[in-house]
Amino acid sequence: MLADELHMVLEAAGALVLGPAGSVAEAMRCIATATTIDGAILDVNLAGELVFPVADHLAALGVPFLFTTGYDRSIFPARFMAAPHCEKPVPIHQVTRAIGRVIHA
Repeated sequence: MLADELHMVLEAAGALVLGPAGSVAEAMRCIATATTIDGAILDVNLAGELVFPVADHLAALGVPFLFTTGYDRSIFPARFMAAPHCEKPVPIHQVTRAIGRVIHA
């Protein structure tokens, strides 16, 4: 699973990882309990729910994020059409580089 592998790779690189979250509600709880969030990787589909409410919340907090998705970008709301994303299937190293760029932009 991409989320579990990303978790391990990011922790090995020294990141404090707040997930993976399996639902929008769980992702919102992770955000609510965090003192700081440097960046987020959001799978567009969390257990059949679209993750855009989480992205809205992160954007309101000023937290940079990127999407991972196997879906066509046409499902993205207009406000997220220009958001960084990685299309699945995607190699782990590509996602880690992308989140690094997003955080340090």
